[in-house]
Amino acid sequence: MAKKKFYAVASGRKPGIYTSWPEAETQVKGYAGAKFKGFISRSEAEAWMDDPQWGQKKKQTRKTLGAKQQPTSVADIEIYTDGGAINNPGPGGYGAVILAKGEARELSGGYQHTTNNRMELMACIKAIEALPTRKESVALFSDSKYVVNGISIGWARGWRKRGWLKSDGNPAVNPDLWEKLLDLIDGLDISFHWVKGHAGHPLNERCDQLAVQSARGNDLEEDSGYRG
Repeated sequence: MAKKKFYAVASGRKPGIYTSWPEAETQVKGYAGAKFKGFISRSEAEAWMDDPQWGQKKKQTRKTLGAKQQPTSVADIEIYTDGGAINNPGPGGYGAVILAKGEARELSGGYQHTTNNRMELMACIKAIEALPTRKESVALFSDSKYVVNGISIGWARGWRKRGWLKSDGNPAVNPDLWEKLLDLIDGLDISFHWVKGHAGHPLNERCDQLAVQSARGNDLEEDSGYRG
């Protein structure tokens, strides 16, 4: 996949088109209501700047976003997450970015032996646990359909209702983390949205970087719930 070379900042400290993420990040990090997006070509960036649809404040029903849709700012607090494991299963890590009250907070961690799906779930869990308040609406963006569909379609609640069995009678995987995630979102005004991974979204890419760095780090924790 071609690397994104241009970053359009429609709303930030200094709107414009930048040729590196560090330059663009300076304009949007900690800036309330920032609108920005990565592109392969300058012409695409300029066209989007003329009509920057992504980032408008509006309420949506709880649904997943299709591959061709970009995430929209739909809540008071936004969470971006990613997770993965080297060789799956193997050393793993998670990364998350929380945008709240004009500030960005990054979270990450690594485990000795785990799976991609467990790290995707762990990223959500750690981010929600770190929320500055539970009184405001939250939009969580993940590139894991396993996570998003598990919550938005209701799979996880169904598994728990059946004693952690899937509809076909087979055991559901990762019940410990699903249980924790369901407990955390109980009573929270939160919606889960799917965003295509490695497709130029700077915060999704940042979460991926955090997850990879953590998986390759030293002094990794033990994922006591993994049953491999």
